[in-house]
Amino acid sequence: MQIDPRVSKQAVDMPLVNNANPSEARDSGSDFASLIAQVEQQPGESAPQSAVTRENGLLWLQLGSAIGSPSYTASLDGAASSGETFSPPTAFDSLIAAASRKYGVPESLIKAVIDTESSFNPYAVSSAGAKGLMQLMDATAQGLGVSDAFDPAENIDAGVRYLSYQLKRFGGQENMALAAYNAGPSKVERLGISSDAELMSVLDQLPVETQNYVSKIQNARAKFSG
Repeated sequence: MQIDPRVSKQAVDMPLVNNANPSEARDSGSDFASLIAQVEQQPGESAPQSAVTRENGLLWLQLGSAIGSPSYTASLDGAASSGETFSPPTAFDSLIAAASRKYGVPESLIKAVIDTESSFNPYAVSSAGAKGLMQLMDATAQGLGVSDAFDPAENIDAGVRYLSYQLKRFGGQENMALAAYNAGPSKVERLGISSDAELMSVLDQLPVETQNYVSKIQNARAKFSG
């Protein structure tokens, strides 16, 4: 899908996830929703669709073999006992893979963000009110069309879409995009930098939480890159 750069630029200017000011987030929710609608209505190739089902009121993509089944558990035990190095499977691998293909964000990066944000707990809620696997604030979730932030399928799709906006905004520079995801794009832009290398040299000008966040994501990503 081709996105009008003017629409994309406005969309990524909207409040972030964890550190959004609640009053600002409320004011921007309707604007964000209209911008997302413009993006979705533009002509282009349709994103690949996956089969969905409803279970316990949640929207789930089909995950294939049941997680927790004897065969699934046995395969994990076997791999662990053999000492092999591998990327740890999660209960949300199919959802992550689908979002990765749809928005062009590496699976290892998505997993690292989820691991850092919520430790793969779909019901996590931060002290600031961010919810779910990728810790979406209510206004951001609403703007991205999320009806239930605790639904793994909705949360991952919206969180990865938002992260893809930041990656496009900052020319594919991952650390800059991650800092924007955490602290807000305006704070990153005010640094007057254009690359990850430059970001690291002035990282101390961002909130301590964001400094730690970027480091945690990169450490976590190494775990999922096997």
